[in-house]
Amino acid sequence: MKITFGEVVPNLRPWVQHLDQVWPAYIIKPQFAAWEVLHILSLVILGGTAILMNLRLAGAGLAEEKPSEVYRNLRRWQDLGVLGIIISGVLIGMANAERLYDSTAFVVKIIALIAGIVLTYGAGRPIARADGLVSKAARLWFFVGTGLWLASVGVFATAVLANPGLFHVLMAAALIVLALTRKAARAVFVVGLSVLVIGQIIVTHSVIPADDLSRLDPANKVYAALLAVWIFGNAGREGLRPASDQDPERMAKLVGYVSILVWVTAAAAGRWIAFA
Repeated sequence: MKITFGEVVPNLRPWVQHLDQVWPAYIIKPQFAAWEVLHILSLVILGGTAILMNLRLAGAGLAEEKPSEVYRNLRRWQDLGVLGIIISGVLIGMANAERLYDSTAFVVKIIALIAGIVLTYGAGRPIARADGLVSKAARLWFFVGTGLWLASVGVFATAVLANPGLFHVLMAAALIVLALTRKAARAVFVVGLSVLVIGQIIVTHSVIPADDLSRLDPANKVYAALLAVWIFGNAGREGLRPASDQDPERMAKLVGYVSILVWVTAAAAGRWIAFA
């Protein structure tokens, strides 16, 4: 089933069709590209600062600084990114409303953005401010945000022509696992990941003809599933290994993992809107 706002709330179509004629949409539309650059820049600011903070929570990145110090240095930039995303997003959304109304990738982006804000403000920032200690409230907001993120991933899988964007999320997850895995296990992880990636390239570029979509599509889905099992299986093994005194709390690490992936999901969905 194709999931779009047009399918969920079809009665809004007449209003959506005329939204680009409402002020300030008719002013924004001729300069749409410039406003989209502002939107992307805002996402980069928010996503980038959130990634830096959450890498620290996960035990990587700016290891010489306490999580609370990283949070204090980045919080205003995160706030600026949120404001920029909301303002520029509403404006360019009004100017291009009907296309977004029928885009599954846009649904993914909206859900992922909400999940990212929930995880950043409800879980990541409070945990970083407390130097890795996870409160009950932060734990609750983490589960809410994670549920929304998983819902966005589920919708992404149904997005015709856009669902290959999930490979961006998988490879981002692979890079996180690579950064946080100990040396001995890292080599095994890299070998397994390389076999899967090279195998996919060979099968989908040599064994199966490029125009044989009836076979390419199932093959890519199988590889996506295998990649997910390998990446998240290794992430789980790394998360369950005995912790040292210098390691962050497991829950804090998990918040760091998910809070990074949610912004990758939002960014990937936004870039794949044009293909849906």
